[in-house]
Amino acid sequence: MSEITRRDFVNGSLMVAGASMLPFNGSSQAAMSAMVPDYYPPALTGLRGSHPGSNDSAHERAWEGREDWGTSTNLDEEYDLVVVGGGISGLAAGYFFQKEYGGNRKILILDNHDDFGGHAKRNEHHIDGKIRIGQGGSESFEGTGDYSEFLLGVIKDIGIDMDLFQETYDVGFYKREGLGPAMFFNKAVFGEDKLVKHPLCDYTGFIEGMMRPTLAIEDAVRETPLSAEGKEQLLRVIKADQSVLDVPKEQLREYARQTNYFDFLKNTLGVDDPLVLQIARHTSVDYTEGGLDAISMAAALSSGALGDDPYVAWGDTIGEDAYQKYVRKEEGMYLTQDPFIHHFPDGNATIARCLVKKMIPNVGPGENAAEIVTSKFEYEELDKDSNPVRLRLNSTAVNVKHKGDPQTATEVFVNYINDGKSYVVKAKNVVMGCYNMMIPFIVSGLPEDQNAALRSQSKVPLQYSTVGLRHWRMLKELGLGIAMCPGNIHTAVNMDYPVSIGDYEYTKSPHEPCILHMRAAPRGDTVGAPLRQQFTEARYRMLAMEFSDYEQEIREHLNGMFPGELFDFDRDVTSISVNRWAHGYSYGDIGPVGRRPFGRITIANSDATDSSLANNAIMQAYRAVTELAL
Repeated sequence: MSEITRRDFVNGSLMVAGASMLPFNGSSQAAMSAMVPDYYPPALTGLRGSHPGSNDSAHERAWEGREDWGTSTNLDEEYDLVVVGGGISGLAAGYFFQKEYGGNRKILILDNHDDFGGHAKRNEHHIDGKIRIGQGGSESFEGTGDYSEFLLGVIKDIGIDMDLFQETYDVGFYKREGLGPAMFFNKAVFGEDKLVKHPLCDYTGFIEGMMRPTLAIEDAVRETPLSAEGKEQLLRVIKADQSVLDVPKEQLREYARQTNYFDFLKNTLGVDDPLVLQIARHTSVDYTEGGLDAISMAAALSSGALGDDPYVAWGDTIGEDAYQKYVRKEEGMYLTQDPFIHHFPDGNATIARCLVKKMIPNVGPGENAAEIVTSKFEYEELDKDSNPVRLRLNSTAVNVKHKGDPQTATEVFVNYINDGKSYVVKAKNVVMGCYNMMIPFIVSGLPEDQNAALRSQSKVPLQYSTVGLRHWRMLKELGLGIAMCPGNIHTAVNMDYPVSIGDYEYTKSPHEPCILHMRAAPRGDTVGAPLRQQFTEARYRMLAMEFSDYEQEIREHLNGMFPGELFDFDRDVTSISVNRWAHGYSYGDIGPVGRRPFGRITIANSDATDSSLANNAIMQAYRAVTELAL
């Protein structure tokens, strides 16, 4: 990677340079096209996710109480519906409204990011003439066996064939290529760089078809760079099962719900080695409510804790709370009862793209998901005044206020900020599809109990980085499908999923380009602190880091994990997208009070049901639209 590639193109600075010098009335994407004719956010690299600038106006509103952005321009635009938030739930709200009330209804969707989809972020890496697509956040449908007929009908209507996933996900890929799990110990924390061919934990089972380790657990622990006492304690944790608890069988589940996981490690198993506790704290990655030092045994054991198969070892303890149960259709593979195969190459970004295509047909080619996966959308089509549905990016809502008494008002004024300038549009109805915890700072006049319920919510920070590689020969040589990395910022590293759909094919040969996914749910600095405090600490640390900080950490991480004869960072890495989600998974249930309608304003987003799943985002949008006071 040359200096100009790393510092300019990777940071995306060429895209934003000089934006304030362009004439822009806040009502179209025209400025983007004028600034960069091939403006295409999915292909931007550098700091993505909640990219620099995307949250500035929201933070000024929430943190500093800012109310004055200068004179507001009244755009003289009136809509049947304005949706605040262009993630899956906000887009679904527009879709449901159009479906219910007709295609000629005028809808405006506002989003503070430079791309739509919210956490469903698409990352494209263009490597030596080939495109590799990955997800920078929300990655799949989950628990599909429980989807209602209504939801399945919606998914089908926007162009997604659920049966197609049985063919698109190549379950046999990892077995054919001999790729399995490992744990990487970095020098900075553990004293030496060491790759051990065993994950020592359960998280790797979240990749359907991944090979199970062949190295015996005792041998794996002996290879770790721990002291003799540390190795003994680590093995004790991994081999523990519910028999170590002096608790009657019928009381095990309640005990696990009431007992802190780290208290169990320290008090029951006698663990006090700081490096063993470091490993234990960082073996779950993003399927938990926070660091394992601050959650219950039940939550920890069902979200990737140390051990081989918690459902077997702790079946009576975690019971039906287990996130997944393994089945062995083929020896040596991780396969789950509810197969984790419902991925698009760009994760749930394809769902967002299907919704946009349904509402704005001219945005690009493709009539179904298989075609839309490789469709290049024309972003200048998103906000044309000739469209019944308009999607306006880089626009942060800061005040949503009824005209008069909320109970009798017939109009709502929506004030948003674009490029530091204030604009106002008028709506007959509003759906708040944004982070629910922001609503009290945006919607004027909320009742006190609803305000308090919404403010009670917090967010779990998430980190999803994608790295473009010219080849994956080092992974093939090492037999590495996923590495757990408890000493690094990114605590799990794996290739993009083996998904081929439509004209897109995943990388088949170690000599071809691929994407490396690096992810984490960052922990707070204060071990044992309450979760909300940890979220805040991790969030501030995340937002304080520059791209160069992330790049240096990724450089050290990969150079330490891959032997020099197999990998050279400057030669083999072509691009990096660091998707920071300082506000990731929802934490805290706002309940019926928080999500109830307020005059002509209703509330969507998966946050409204304390969830992070795409299906819930869609269904909350449906509820919000049905509650509108038309």
